[in-house]
Amino acid sequence: MLDFDSLREIWSTMKKNKLRTFLTGFSVAWGIFMLIVLLGAGNGLANGIAHNFRDMAENTVYCWSQYTTLPYKGYQPNRSLNFTEDDVFAIKRQFPEVNLISPVRQRNDTITFDQEYLTGTILSVHPDFNSIMYIPVLSGKGRFLNKIDLQQRRKVIVLSPRMVEVLFRDSIEPLGQHVKLGNLMFQVIGVYQDDNKSNDAPAYIPFSTSQLLYENGRKVYSLRFTLKGIHTEPAEEDFTNRFRKYMARRLQFDPEDKNAIGMYSTGQEFRMWQGMTNGIALFIWIVGIGTLMAGIVGVSNIMLITVRERTREFGIRKAIGAKPASILKLIIVESVLVTAVFGYIGMITGIGLTELINYVMEMANAGAPSGGNPGENTTVFRNPTVSLGISMAATGVLIVAGVLAGYFPARKAVKITAVEAMRAE
Repeated sequence: MLDFDSLREIWSTMKKNKLRTFLTGFSVAWGIFMLIVLLGAGNGLANGIAHNFRDMAENTVYCWSQYTTLPYKGYQPNRSLNFTEDDVFAIKRQFPEVNLISPVRQRNDTITFDQEYLTGTILSVHPDFNSIMYIPVLSGKGRFLNKIDLQQRRKVIVLSPRMVEVLFRDSIEPLGQHVKLGNLMFQVIGVYQDDNKSNDAPAYIPFSTSQLLYENGRKVYSLRFTLKGIHTEPAEEDFTNRFRKYMARRLQFDPEDKNAIGMYSTGQEFRMWQGMTNGIALFIWIVGIGTLMAGIVGVSNIMLITVRERTREFGIRKAIGAKPASILKLIIVESVLVTAVFGYIGMITGIGLTELINYVMEMANAGAPSGGNPGENTTVFRNPTVSLGISMAATGVLIVAGVLAGYFPARKAVKITAVEAMRAE
């Protein structure tokens, strides 16, 4: 066991070489500190990108009808194309890659409650739209549209937080109330979460209700659907080509007419950002580990110098009966103390800095005005912190390296005979 006299002796040795001990410890602390800060920056970037894409599924396709630019089978160019709800079901049957799908109709209308009113965007959708676009309805705030609403063509509506603020000024609970949409009454069944409280955030009603009440009931303005099993650019291009050919047969337009239907997929952006974040993470790990290794090399070099300086002392110890294991233990414990203490300081300082940056950013976001335009709350840097497990693991690796850094030179020194050691300069 390590007794008090041994610890006092180690402390005395470190006090005699204050500058050397400090510089050794600083290289260790700096290595841990930089690794944690760099990993925190990488996590902050990844979290910021994930936050910006939080409102959509990983592989969401937007599809909308446009005008033809090429003649086809007697049809003249400049012909307007329109999707119908039948296309929705046909696409679902034809393409097993399509997971969730919803038609979308959009109109602007006046929403009125009592004496308050506003003009807002109304989207008519299927229940799958909620999962496609991630529209959260919190507990106690009602629900989103469901299949029964769609089947029974219910006149129900899901409002945005900004709409609730404007319409229900006297702290009236909106759930269960009836608002007038144009000239028709709709019951409020939910209020979805929108941190920005944007003035442009839409309300949602069942697509089947929109078909029944408004003109051009079968017309679908656009489609939104998610894809499963498509994770590469070639696979996505293959699906897009097959989809265009299939829709060309259904809507009677030239398959080579790229203007007939518009398509946009978030998959490419996700892959681009994912590749970028993975590359940055790899670079950060390489730089961080390199910095950590520099600290380990510093400890090893200092311990090598320490052992060489104390070779004569070790010879005297062996001559008066000290066992090689006791000498080895002193050197290893000194190395471990330096790496453990300064590694812990570096870890705490790094975690403290990342948490401080995160706290400042959260306070800045909390104090930012809400109710702006879409995208106002986007950021490329968010929650730049590192898990305690990674920090502890990095410190543990450094301590183990400190043990090895002290062990090998000490092992070499204790193998020298007492006479040879006392001859050393």
